[in-house]
Amino acid sequence: MSEPAHILVTGGAGFIGSHTVDALMTRGLRVTVFDNLSTGYMGNLEQWDGHPRFQFIAGDVTAEVTQPLTLAVARFGHIERIAHFAAQTAVPISMDDPAGDIQSNLAGTARILEYARHNKVAKVFFASSSAIYDDDAPVPVSETSSARPSSPYGINKLAAEFYLDYYARLYGLCSTALRFMNVYGPRQDPKSWYSGVISIFLDRAVTGKPITIFDDGEQTRDFVYVTDVAEIVTHALLTDAGNNAVINIGTGVEVTINALTRTILDLAGSASPVRYEPARAGDIRRSVTTMDKAQALLNFAPRVELREGLQATLAWVRQEMTRPAARSGSAA
Repeated sequence: MSEPAHILVTGGAGFIGSHTVDALMTRGLRVTVFDNLSTGYMGNLEQWDGHPRFQFIAGDVTAEVTQPLTLAVARFGHIERIAHFAAQTAVPISMDDPAGDIQSNLAGTARILEYARHNKVAKVFFASSSAIYDDDAPVPVSETSSARPSSPYGINKLAAEFYLDYYARLYGLCSTALRFMNVYGPRQDPKSWYSGVISIFLDRAVTGKPITIFDDGEQTRDFVYVTDVAEIVTHALLTDAGNNAVINIGTGVEVTINALTRTILDLAGSASPVRYEPARAGDIRRSVTTMDKAQALLNFAPRVELREGLQATLAWVRQEMTRPAARSGSAA
């Protein structure tokens, strides 16, 4: 093509979405972010404000998407590929409002797939989740492990994967679904319902507030740094790698919440007290992935080790505390 490709990123003002926008923009692509500003921030995209290859369009995947996206096409031309992040990402919210989660995570995905089918989009990337796995599945989990989600959030992510398969079989729509383990890094808002454990614990360690651990702290997670995730999303989206596949993305390293907490307190030089409360419904006990499929299909090997990633995220948390007005607006 004589001009850079046009990529649509739904939920692109959010945590992982905005890092993916960075990766796409640095590759010289034209990028449209489509977002309802419900859980992320326009501040996440401020580095691209006014850039000739970037545009933001306010919109919601739970509503009709074709009309607002005509504005994107009018400026940047045909949308060739879509990175679909827009979602409701809080497990507790999904349990309180299962119907609402269906609208955001399943119906919203179906609308994006319908748009892609009718407008000859070459490929769709879908942000799936390790929440689809059975809590009793042996660990490390692989893509063939038992899928029996313990929350509506996980159920709808799994159902959306079946929709991707359906559109591939019936309409030839190419896609890749990546099941993320626990993604962390800068721009993960510690004050949000949707925040991950690392951003919350770092915020509390820096401010000296108590850190609350649900359950006994020996539950485990596989923490993967956000720039590693954004790079592999971009690779899967822009190439034929992982076509019509579902692939786990993590590090293959199992870390207990107690060990994570000790590292965070050490890095922050914090004396925050640690408190324990009962386990929360919907939380899985152990989570870590095999890396075989990610390495074979995507040549994926995470670059950022946990301590290094925590140090970078800690620096961002401290920086954000010095400029509270910077993060205005919120995103899907």
